[in-house]
Amino acid sequence: MDFGIFTFGELTRDTSASPGALTRSARQRTEETIQLAKLADQAGLDVVGIGEHHRHDFAFSAPEVVLAAIARETERIRLTTAVAVLSTADPARVFEQFATLDIVSGGRAEILAGRGVFPESFPLFGYDPADYDALFEDKLELLLQMREHADVTWPPAHNGESPSRPRAHHALHDAAISPRPVQERLPIWRGVGGTPSSFVRAGQAGVPLFLALLSGHQHFVRLVELYRTAGAQAGHAPSSLRVGTGSHFFAARTSQEARDTFYPHYARYIEQNMPRPAGEFPREHFDAWAGPGGGLLVGSPAQITERILATHEALGTDRFMAQVGLGTLPFAETASSIELLATEIVPAVKKAIAE
Repeated sequence: MDFGIFTFGELTRDTSASPGALTRSARQRTEETIQLAKLADQAGLDVVGIGEHHRHDFAFSAPEVVLAAIARETERIRLTTAVAVLSTADPARVFEQFATLDIVSGGRAEILAGRGVFPESFPLFGYDPADYDALFEDKLELLLQMREHADVTWPPAHNGESPSRPRAHHALHDAAISPRPVQERLPIWRGVGGTPSSFVRAGQAGVPLFLALLSGHQHFVRLVELYRTAGAQAGHAPSSLRVGTGSHFFAARTSQEARDTFYPHYARYIEQNMPRPAGEFPREHFDAWAGPGGGLLVGSPAQITERILATHEALGTDRFMAQVGLGTLPFAETASSIELLATEIVPAVKKAIAE
């Protein structure tokens, strides 16, 4: 099992001040993220992820650029998206960018591709949100073809049949996909929400699966079973059917300290930066989310260790990624939380799994 951090680089306003000024500029958030990635690398974490959004309250619309900057400041940590919004991107450009990142980083790049829950990229890049699902499925298939072949014809013929014109990309004939990455097969994960068909398709394609646990893991047991069953029926080895999870995260020495410190900053994130901001986020809702059965990992190292192990046991997870730095949380608090993840939580989880 490997462990990491990720961030969307949100730009959140401090509503306790008037008139609610931003706590960071995009430049400050980017520099802090690079420093947190360096900390994670030095502390021995395995992976860092950068999200993609196209709106004023997020700093990162080009995760590959931020990851390239991180690559030059780190030595071993793997570099991924969280997620790349493939539905509104050109798969050839995505692959070439991440192949280049793989070269720059010495073979540390990954792609976590998803449909995205924020709709802003569709009008920005000239796509119809009604094609949300078809766009992603076609583009993911093409992206996987580009991973396997340096020259690609699209769409491919299936079972000797003439290919039909794809919905998501113009036709290609022996198109050169260059450069090629350092890794023999660039890792490509599929990010999913809660749609059963997405789990089945991920299994059929034999790609690793990543799910954001905004609710408790118990809601995903059957869906992960669907994924593994579909993968086995398609002939994929169990070792290729990896499962990763991500959660909103904050650790402190005690549960009370963690909750009291994190709540006001997290509440601003929920109120301002979610796809559909829900208005005021009361403390009792926060405590319920952070309690048993909830998806919010906030507490002491021992509590968070127990929660990660419960998810691992229920879902057979291979990766855990903590979404860090949420809302207006100060840099020092985020750094301390990452240190606890690396030095106390990860060793405890690994020891328990080994035993």
